[in-house]
Amino acid sequence: MSTRVVRLTIITDFACANCCIGQHELLNAIGYCKDTLQLPLAFELEHLPFRLINSTILAEDTPKVDKSDFLLKHIGKERFTKLEAAISKWAEEKGIPISFRGVMSQTTRAHRLCQKAYKLGGQNLQIPLLCAVFKAHMEEGKDIADINVLAELAQNTGTMSRADAIAFLQSDELEKEVNAMCDEARSKGITGVPMTIIDGKWAVSGGQSSDVFIQIFKKLAAAGVHNSPSPFSGPVANAVLVA
Repeated sequence: MSTRVVRLTIITDFACANCCIGQHELLNAIGYCKDTLQLPLAFELEHLPFRLINSTILAEDTPKVDKSDFLLKHIGKERFTKLEAAISKWAEEKGIPISFRGVMSQTTRAHRLCQKAYKLGGQNLQIPLLCAVFKAHMEEGKDIADINVLAELAQNTGTMSRADAIAFLQSDELEKEVNAMCDEARSKGITGVPMTIIDGKWAVSGGQSSDVFIQIFKKLAAAGVHNSPSPFSGPVANAVLVA
């Protein structure tokens, strides 16, 4: 049986707890489809940047603000309480200690580093670094606007040496490109993340469960290599056609 290549473009922001959850769920779904179901699918992933927090509200080098305090101020107590409860429930169920401890960080530098990783080694370098950045920020409460924190993550994931990462982050390399990607996403009407675009045609919005992605991938596998029907013929939540 021929293998179908599924191309996934994930628009995400490291400041977003639901993006962190979505990344866990997507990778779990891919692993299950490949290892357990052994579907004839190969996956090509590319993560693109998004900024939920405008740099005029939170710059990279401004004095650090407690994450919970920041969210309380900017989304309000009611929304924050609901968000915190949902994140805590998922974290407890999965045994992954996502929380709102630590400081809120602007994410431009982290996005630049992840785009650099993709240029250097495609998904094989980008995915481990992206997961490490999420873990540092969402589980360990680290400041991912800190150049030294990011440089350590780059070295630990084999993206580049610590010295090379510092030199890159102190430059303006890929800054214009990241800004343009963020602006383009908003110009296309994307206001929230994560957004997962499948084969450039269909998009799933929000931090969906692995079960949602598994059902989509099973339908793509059943359709075969040469057919391209919508994988959303069933009741998939928040699925939209990309224009």
